[in-house]
Amino acid sequence: MRFFIELSYNGKNFHGWQVQKKVNTIEGQLEYCFSKLLKTPINIIGASRTDTGVHAKQMFAHFDYENQIHDNFLYKLNIFLPHSIKVNSIFPVKNYAHARFNATSRTYKYFLTCEKNPFYRDICWYYFYSLDIKKMNQAAKILMDYKDFSSFCKKNSSSNNNICHIYQSYWSFKKNIFCFTIEANRFLRSMVRSIIGTILDVGRKKIDIDEFNEIIKLKKKYHYSSSIVPACGLFLTNIIYPEDIFYEKKFEK
Repeated sequence: MRFFIELSYNGKNFHGWQVQKKVNTIEGQLEYCFSKLLKTPINIIGASRTDTGVHAKQMFAHFDYENQIHDNFLYKLNIFLPHSIKVNSIFPVKNYAHARFNATSRTYKYFLTCEKNPFYRDICWYYFYSLDIKKMNQAAKILMDYKDFSSFCKKNSSSNNNICHIYQSYWSFKKNIFCFTIEANRFLRSMVRSIIGTILDVGRKKIDIDEFNEIIKLKKKYHYSSSIVPACGLFLTNIIYPEDIFYEKKFEK
């Protein structure tokens, strides 16, 4: 049987999602805890490969297991997992369902503040320049006119496909917090943080809208590489799937 996992995590102390040798990762912790509790090797496949320090309010992953998952398993699992990871639900899905390839959209939010606050330092970036949110929203809207985001792709990325369909992209401001929201069918490695950094240069009038357009059109990897922002303010917040991959029953806590 195939099962989906819905989880959330604080990524501060993790080297990203994907399993790597000799470093602590979200996927590695999940595989270890699931394998120990279910007494068989479990391979976890995530919906997205978040970078080092990036958080998730909603992440999905899948795994295969021959037996039923009992209702009290989730309770035991969350006791066993590190405090910074919480599995919110586990539920069976159709056998063809894939956490990564069946996702139709992913939404990220990035939080930053121009007011120093020590209690925000792990979840919000302190950015001390004044910003023009009107110009930032002009730049954010322009993103939806393009499909090729090679300019915001990491130089050593192995991806041969830099085409992404952006469904929404905008900035909001509330209680001294700037929030950037972006939704797309897929994202390239560090693409969101590179886009944000470049839009912030528009917001502080370091570059203008025409220059922002030109950066995208050039399609050069990390053409404006100095603008990538820290991971601490970035959250994966929502992933959408087609309804036909799900059954009704869930195991939640």
